[in-house]
Amino acid sequence: MADFLQITVLPLALTLCAYQLGLLLQKKFRSPLLNPILISVAIVLGFLALTGMDTATYQSGMQAISWLLTPATICLAIPLYQQFSLLKKELPGILAGIAAGTVASLAFVAGWCLVFRYDRALLVSLLPKSVTSAIGVPLAQMGGGLSPITTTAIILTGILGSLLGPLFCKLFRIKTEIAQGVAYGTSAHVIGTAKAGEHSSLAGAVSSLSLVIAGLMTAVLFPLLLQIL
Repeated sequence: MADFLQITVLPLALTLCAYQLGLLLQKKFRSPLLNPILISVAIVLGFLALTGMDTATYQSGMQAISWLLTPATICLAIPLYQQFSLLKKELPGILAGIAAGTVASLAFVAGWCLVFRYDRALLVSLLPKSVTSAIGVPLAQMGGGLSPITTTAIILTGILGSLLGPLFCKLFRIKTEIAQGVAYGTSAHVIGTAKAGEHSSLAGAVSSLSLVIAGLMTAVLFPLLLQIL
């Protein structure tokens, strides 16, 4: 019984409580730096370091939530359905923005890795950083990348996109909800989409569409880019 509580219940309870604390802090102080996911990661890492719990045990207890990742991503279709008529009208511009963002992300990572002479495994692991882990991790594995590095890069990209997104939108005067949605969804996947939804339902819907299409574009361009590199 004690082993069951430690391996299964404790990691799940820790994660849920940490995220709930992050939500409460964000709601109370209204600071973009108090991102619930960032706070959750810090609390969980601190707990693992203090207690000596190994990551394999923690991940074992989180299998139920990990399994929900794909269904949760599919549920992003709901705002798409609600805003379908408007999205259909603005589709050419949305697709152009997604394509530009996807190509820019892949080109930047490839250029960065080549300039600093990263090995191929690290290059492959970092390339799909801007898509949801349900797409990025299998792509990295297919190319011989390292799943833990890919997962970490995807999470950090989402958190940074959520934190810096409002600043960049203000800096570059990105005021339209559609443009904001494209930026968040293409660059910061699911975490960015959650932030876009805080702006408006339309921005959230566009971001949902953007992360899906950006993921598909990345899946097509990724093997082609590996052949070139």
